[in-house]
Amino acid sequence: MFERKKTRLIHVGNVPIGNKSPISIQSMTNTDTKNVEETVKQILELEEAGCDIIRFAINDLEDAQAIPKIKEKIHIPTIADIQYDYKLALLAAKFGIDGMRINPGNIGEKWKVKEVVESCKDKGISIRVGVNSGSIKQKFLDDFKGVNENSICYSALEEVNELESLGFKDIKVSLKASNVKLMIDSYRKFSKLIDTPLHLGVTEAGPPKTGSIKSAIGIGTLLAEGIGDTIRVSLTSDPIEEVYLAKEILKSLDLRRDGIEIISCPTCGRTKIDLISLVNEAEKNFGKINKNIKVALMGCRVNGPGEAREADLGIAGGNGKGVIFKKGQIVRTVDENKLLEALLEEIEKLN
Repeated sequence: MFERKKTRLIHVGNVPIGNKSPISIQSMTNTDTKNVEETVKQILELEEAGCDIIRFAINDLEDAQAIPKIKEKIHIPTIADIQYDYKLALLAAKFGIDGMRINPGNIGEKWKVKEVVESCKDKGISIRVGVNSGSIKQKFLDDFKGVNENSICYSALEEVNELESLGFKDIKVSLKASNVKLMIDSYRKFSKLIDTPLHLGVTEAGPPKTGSIKSAIGIGTLLAEGIGDTIRVSLTSDPIEEVYLAKEILKSLDLRRDGIEIISCPTCGRTKIDLISLVNEAEKNFGKINKNIKVALMGCRVNGPGEAREADLGIAGGNGKGVIFKKGQIVRTVDENKLLEALLEEIEKLN
């Protein structure tokens, strides 16, 4: 386990963030928030995928009025995404939101920010200050000669200081950029400046293939250094893909054991079964199983059981047949077309 930087403890609803609490996974709906049925449907799907906190846009009064209707049908805390209009933040607080995502600099005059802060104080709502490479205050762009980790960090720090000057400390911060190196440098620097919990993400990461790589490198690098308290993977895709990828990032670093972890070989000339199809089918089935185990899917019997000895269960195939092994020891031999069925039976036997 990596030694995590200790940050102050805040909450979004009943989910703790910071102070070495488990790293939570966030996502954002892409439905029209006021369409309660569609929004709830998507959130429930995200919950099942492993999402811990959900954010949605509040663009008008109807969106704000939908908050209690949504909350009564879901099981995870909610965050209102507010842009510019402080009145929408006040409405979101009134209607029961658990957390707020704002940029105080976009809210306007200090009295408006103060009203939002007082409302959040009264209702126990935490605030995420979001600064990214496109929302840096001009004076910091001038002082630090453009977009870089310094202009991002000190722009965010000013926003935090404004909230803290109003006696509010239930704050987490995001410093996102679409450039992975800039994102990493910004979070590294900011983590040395203040003890606020950090929300990690590579913004506008892109479509799943490239976005997954950028997110895994950016978020994974920082988590491996002990930086980060909650994460959101941003993909141009179904939000469920964001949650799946976030889980895999955390599982790959042993920061979360949530569901089955798959180990599978890349295939080679020794592979005598349709391993790619088998792995794809297994992945679909494993998503419904809530057991914290490691399963290996290997293409041949030459190295399979040995290379995947640390797996709780695994299969290795070849020439129409395959073996099922447990902790490296073969326990069954079955026909290739029954391998997955037999593996699922063995998984069911595990406590």
